[in-house]
Amino acid sequence: MSDVGERRIVQVAGRLDDALATRAAAELLSLDAGGVEPIELHVDSRDGTLEAAFMLMDTLDGLRAPVHAWCRGETGGPAVGVVAVAAHRTAAPHARFRLAQPAVRFSGSPDQVAALTRQHRDLLVRFQARLARATGRPVDDIADDMRRGRYLDAGEARDYGLIDAVGGTPGGGR
Repeated sequence: MSDVGERRIVQVAGRLDDALATRAAAELLSLDAGGVEPIELHVDSRDGTLEAAFMLMDTLDGLRAPVHAWCRGETGGPAVGVVAVAAHRTAAPHARFRLAQPAVRFSGSPDQVAALTRQHRDLLVRFQARLARATGRPVDDIADDMRRGRYLDAGEARDYGLIDAVGGTPGGGR
């Protein structure tokens, strides 16, 4: 987290797991408590867990300050949902997006694995519905693109509805 002059920045870089989501959520909440000026969320996360993505998505939903997501590098898997629900969404010209289902591994008894599989499937369906609302695309299209592991460049991500603009600078608006 940094508070450089008027810029209030939170970084989400690397695999979006519970530890990264917890840290980023705490930083977002702390900045939000300090005022309603926009917060920049810099994202470079190729993969992660649905649980971690929902933690951040729910945090963004509860903030008073608008969040400006700035994507650089590759944003993929569940991190795409975090970006899609931000108030303002911009990507660097060479940023890439990957719509993909997160890889999961379960262990335990057959009944435990079946229960975890159902739970994960339900969470994935909720994630796809949330992404559909944020992009204006049909849920079935989102699900198909995630199954195929579809890649998008920044312009395609804008056309898809994942981001609002390509280029510019973080926090520089659209």
